[in-house]
Amino acid sequence: MTWQTFLPLLFMGVMGLALMIYVVLDGYDLGVGILLPLATDAEKDIMVSSIGPFWDANETWLVLGIGVLLVAFPKAHGVVLSALYLPVAVMLIGLTLRGVSFDFRVKARDSHKTFWNWLFAIGSLLATMAQGWMLGSYLTGFDYGLWSLLFTVGIALTLPTAYAMLGAGWLIMKTWDELQLKAVKWARAVIWPMGLALVGISMATPLVSQTVFDKWFALPQIIGLLPIPLACAAAFYAALHVLMKPKVVAAGYGWVVFASTVLIFLLAFLGLAYSIYPFIVINKLTVWQAASAPASLVVILVGVAISLPAIIAYTIFMYKVFWGRAETLSYAAAVTPP
Repeated sequence: MTWQTFLPLLFMGVMGLALMIYVVLDGYDLGVGILLPLATDAEKDIMVSSIGPFWDANETWLVLGIGVLLVAFPKAHGVVLSALYLPVAVMLIGLTLRGVSFDFRVKARDSHKTFWNWLFAIGSLLATMAQGWMLGSYLTGFDYGLWSLLFTVGIALTLPTAYAMLGAGWLIMKTWDELQLKAVKWARAVIWPMGLALVGISMATPLVSQTVFDKWFALPQIIGLLPIPLACAAAFYAALHVLMKPKVVAAGYGWVVFASTVLIFLLAFLGLAYSIYPFIVINKLTVWQAASAPASLVVILVGVAISLPAIIAYTIFMYKVFWGRAETLSYAAAVTPP
């Protein structure tokens, strides 16, 4: 493999890593936002506090992934963003609503706080459903036939259950007492819909994409790929087992729920990466066809070599500093100048 051949693969790996980390990290705080209306006012403050140090930085990974797509794969960027213009706009509106409501709920009067809480939840749901629509459209190669549209709508409607599961797992780790028990109940409510949705998507994807079907249902590949669904099933069982035993959660093993859900997401992402390789746009553009000129990629590589380690280091440092149980929000009183 030559340097010119390897460079596009390297950038594809960077983009995939960024989007995978984004889905996991921003997935749990979107999930917390989706669950927000189910809590009391005092519990809402704790839920927001649990994601407060992280949610804004989590979106950095989305910026990195889209940035790599733009500069390293401009042809693919044109195809993808042209086809997904509307859902991308909806996602950005949702993320904007989240950002605005997150800040204003802290400063709002009590009479207005409910409004900003609902806006935070609505923004979280909008962003999640838009991401589900984008994933479904991408997997079908931006086909707009009836079955492809039904598949896309199905992912848009079911992705919130997966993010809610991540969010509930996060709250089980980060909260305590009554709110932690509620988070267990929420996780129990969404774990089966999430599992059924993932199984349905896994079964339907090969039916709407011949490329995916050929990658998964041929010998000997099908044998070598069996560990992925088996590991997903084991992670699902581990999460379900802990959720069904409150004493296990109380003993400090609630983290298993979140870790198992993250593992399911990672395995699903790896399965997706295998399914679409070597295409960056299924059946339309391969990694090499969509890549910028090798000389341009070398220049871009310098920037990525600086920014990616910095983002990784900052993310690790941030989670290390703010790890542990969430703290109750405290609102500093406004100081009137003399």
